[in-house]
Parts: sequence; structure tokens; C-alpha cells
Amino acid sequence: MNEEDRPLKRGWTTGACATAATKAACVALKAGAFPDPVEIVLPGGQNVAFALARNERGDGLAMAGIVKDAGDDPDVTHGALVMSTVRPGAAGSGLVYKAGKGVGTVTRPGLPIPPGEASINPVPRKMIAGVVAEVLGEGADVEVEISVAGGEEMALKTLNPRLGILGGISILGTTGIVIPYSCSAWIHSIHRGVDVARAMGFDHVAGSTGNTSELAVQKFHGLHEVQLIDMGDFVGGMLKYVRAHPVAKVTIAGGVAKMTKLAQGLLDLHSSRGSADLDGLAAIAVGAGADTGLEARIKGANTVAEAFIEANKAGIGIGDAVAAAAWRTAASVFDKLDIAVEILVFNREGELMGHAPFAASHSPSRPLKRR
Repeated sequence: MNEEDRPLKRGWTTGACATAATKAACVALKAGAFPDPVEIVLPGGQNVAFALARNERGDGLAMAGIVKDAGDDPDVTHGALVMSTVRPGAAGSGLVYKAGKGVGTVTRPGLPIPPGEASINPVPRKMIAGVVAEVLGEGADVEVEISVAGGEEMALKTLNPRLGILGGISILGTTGIVIPYSCSAWIHSIHRGVDVARAMGFDHVAGSTGNTSELAVQKFHGLHEVQLIDMGDFVGGMLKYVRAHPVAKVTIAGGVAKMTKLAQGLLDLHSSRGSADLDGLAAIAVGAGADTGLEARIKGANTVAEAFIEANKAGIGIGDAVAAAAWRTAASVFDKLDIAVEILVFNREGELMGHAPFAASHSPSRPLKRR
């Protein structure tokens, strides 16, 4: 089997690694020796074993470390050393979670964990609590400190700083298993971004397809970083979450090609879902006043960007027409909810190419704005 043809290898979440490390440390604290490998049960019932990369015993503590294997997923934490240090706690304290070096602390509301707590998500907390109870007994008074070597630097490549999770990465996972190239982690970050913005009292969020459009929309509206949602290609995922967790105003910002796909009815803008239809773009241009010559040039263009250049040369506001059509696609997700939707279309230089201003999503239609 060729490398390209082999099945993609699954990996383990930081939550699974932290749980296994905690169990090993609890066993050593109780019995004096570390189990290696150490076995845990994942939320789905699977029994899995982890080899220890580090283990230490000290005065009243035990520490175990496991190297995270993310499989074939392009995960920033692949290869990270996830460590758990377990100490007896004060009488009556129960299980206390601590953020060690490289694990973030929550500082903003709206996340599953309240401000001031270690950024160890609910499912990993439940898994850790389970192994503590298994080894040390129900109601054990114990402190579990999770740390990640180099976690501060890893966190800079994530959305944690924007979400107000400071000092390191988050300990995540709902199944314990990392599915290669899954969109779940990105969708999760979109949801948490909306939650934080709402919890901080913002009534306007802006989803962007990339860095250029994000910087452009932030400048356009003067937005706080918390209002910026890095939705990537998952515009449908963001809009559906906002439908269930409403805000008053939603801006969708993106490049000409991505917004053309949205205008053509696609809510997943990834290239694997298809490319922008230049014939469809030509039809939009005709609706905006293009003659047959421009229609032909757009149909024969190599890229959407080239089609936009041709339209602008001819004085046709194709960007506004695309924005209006994209607005109808986005607004349809909200059905009759009273949410105002705006579309901003930017080129690669961050210049505004098209705009559909805020209008209530329950409006029956949106007239084309002409320049």
C-alpha cells in the first residue's frame, strides 16, 4: 500500500493523555510504583494503554508524563509531553484541578470552565475524576496539576489568547480520540468564540474566512478581538450556532472566491466542496448590468479574482451583487429570527470589493446596492 493510500492514523486527545498520566501518578502515590503502560477507559468504553515518557516520585507527590500522539492529524500539540502531578489535598477539599506550566487559565466568561480555573474542559475533568476515584477512592482529597512542556508557545498558535485563556494550551477532548483532519476542533473553537463574545456583552460578531479578511473587517468596524470569529470555511457551522445562540448583528467577511461560493448557495466553502462557478458568477454580473462581452470574459476567466478585475474595468459593481446574493444565503439560515446580517467582500490586499449592509435576516429579499 502506498503512503498516500494507507488509512489515516487516529491519535489521542490531550484529555486522554492527562487522564492516563493522572492514573499512573495516583497508582504511584498509593502503591509506590508506576504502571507502565497505564490503561484507561475512554468515554466510548474503549480500553487503551499509554506508555510513560516520564515518572518521578517526591515528598508527598507523584508525577507521570505521556507524549501525545495525534496520529495523522495536523495538531499543534502532536508530540507534546503532557504531565500530571498528584498530591494529597487538604482535608475536605475533594478533587482540585491546577494549571501547571504550559496549561492555560481561563480569564473571560462564556467558556465551559469559569474564570480563574485551569483550562481543563469538562469531559477531561470527568475522565480524570474517574481515575482518581478508581485508584484513591470516591471523595479523595487530592490536587491534580496538569502541565504541558512548551504549552505557552503552542498556545500562541491557537485561539486561546483571543478567548482569554492565558498561559498555555487547553486540555481538550470529548471522546479521547483525535480523528485525522476532523473539522470538530475548528467548529469547537467557533462555538467557544461566539460564547465568549456573548458572555462579554457584545451584540455583534464577525466571522472571517482568513487572516486578510479578519484584519480588514476589524478595521472596518473597529471591533474588539473577542468579536472576531475565525470561521475559516465553516460559515454554515458558525451561522447555525448563532441561530441557536443569537446575537443582534452578524458580519460575514471573506475573499472574492469564498464569498462567490457563498453567493452560489454553499455554506461549506472548502475547496473539496467544489470551486466557485464562473458561469454562475457571469449570471450575477449580467444581473448587475454586464453586457455580453463582459459575460464572456467572466466565463473564460482563470480565477474569480480575474473576473472581478474584468468587471471593475467595465464599471460593473459585481462585488455588491455577489455580496447581496451571499447575504441571501446567510440570512436563510436564520429563517425568521431578528438577526441583522452583513456581508463584506475583500480582495487579497484587504480592499473592500463588495458590501451588503446590515439588514434583518427575516427580510423577504435584499435589493441590490449599486455603485
